[in-house]
Amino acid sequence: MHRTKRTTLRSIGILVAGLALSITAFAQQFPVKPVTLLVPYPAGGLSDFIARTVNTSLSKNLGQPVIVENVGGGSGSIAAQRLLNSPSDGHLIFQGSPNELILAPLANAAIKFKSEDFRLVQMISTAHIAFLVRKDLPVNDVDGFIAYARKMAKEGKSVTYASVGPGSFYHLLGEHMSKVTDTPMVHVPYRGAAPAEQDLISGNVDMFLAPYGKKYDSLHKQGKLKVLAMLNHERIESVKEYPAISESKVLKDFTFNIWTGYFVKTDTPEHVVRALHKAITETLNDPVVRSSMESNSQLMPQSLPLSAVGKAYAEGTAQFRAIAKSINLQPQ
Repeated sequence: MHRTKRTTLRSIGILVAGLALSITAFAQQFPVKPVTLLVPYPAGGLSDFIARTVNTSLSKNLGQPVIVENVGGGSGSIAAQRLLNSPSDGHLIFQGSPNELILAPLANAAIKFKSEDFRLVQMISTAHIAFLVRKDLPVNDVDGFIAYARKMAKEGKSVTYASVGPGSFYHLLGEHMSKVTDTPMVHVPYRGAAPAEQDLISGNVDMFLAPYGKKYDSLHKQGKLKVLAMLNHERIESVKEYPAISESKVLKDFTFNIWTGYFVKTDTPEHVVRALHKAITETLNDPVVRSSMESNSQLMPQSLPLSAVGKAYAEGTAQFRAIAKSINLQPQ
């Protein structure tokens, strides 16, 4: 009887241990349901294009559907805050950039989160910045635009420039351009790139410094807007028909680009972050994804090991905070 009792207790112990291992193993599984990819701007813009280019391959690499959801507004902060209000389980991913996570909190007093509340899992792409103006603006190059802007300012009719929201990178670029050229310009914020470009095409705004996509080449050739330059140090093969900003006299040092990455909350479990990092890295190496991104003039970054991603994000945060400080950006 005593031996039977011992055997029973041993069996129970084995069962409990097995159950504990099963629970642990289940807890380590990721993903266990569809993953939502939050895009912080309306459908139709470059951010939406990137998400819908990678989601099919990412779904395959994760073994679960990846659903793209567009949540615009607040310079991207509405989507970012939604991530922070969700469980830290990796089933909600934020497709973001310095726009939403570094600059928006510096410009909008209503935004309470910090860039440090987010963890970068992997960079996705780097975008050229195009210098776009409305089709009927009487200029054909960057120096001509600055001369026109100065002339209009003297007449009390300052030129307008679009952005994807107050405190966004494109807002800062416009303010920085106004400062370095000593030329008054009026900021016109939008909820995303798509409505901004629609108003540019309609002639309701004069200029838009925007992440370049091939559609702008088509719109330029159709005479619906003008691409004056790319904010690059030199002409890039994929957009070689357009001048680099360095070819201008007034703004030859006005060179910028912007990167996009996938983020989770900082307290997301490490095994989830590792799984996401692996799947995203595999997606970036997918020839179909790379071809589609590069055909739209997106620069594919070198995939970083997880150990280097955090450092890259910290360096980017410091760089963009410095730009904000240089124009005395104040939260409104």
